[in-house]
Amino acid sequence: MAMASLNVNMPKDLRDYVDRRTAEGGFGTPTEYVRHLIRRDKETDTEREFERLVLEGIKSGRSRTDPRRFLARLHKRIDAIEQERKGKGGKTARSHARG
Repeated sequence: MAMASLNVNMPKDLRDYVDRRTAEGGFGTPTEYVRHLIRRDKETDTEREFERLVLEGIKSGRSRTDPRRFLARLHKRIDAIEQERKGKGGKTARSHARG
């Protein structure tokens, strides 16, 4: 994966905070800590979008699809995505949640 650089200027009190959280969180460098924060923000954004879509679906009315068949299809799609991620060397959602 190609890496891009990002330089961030901040007041000393924020840098001290980043350094402290880096050490407390077991991150090797402030960069690792910032990456962690960005990934967590992306996950939160994804969760919010999922919730929005679920609520939109609920508001749209009843479906004629059998819920068991729908969930079976959904699980197949999730498994396919996880297999694709494993093939690319990435963590799966399930392994990430555990570790």
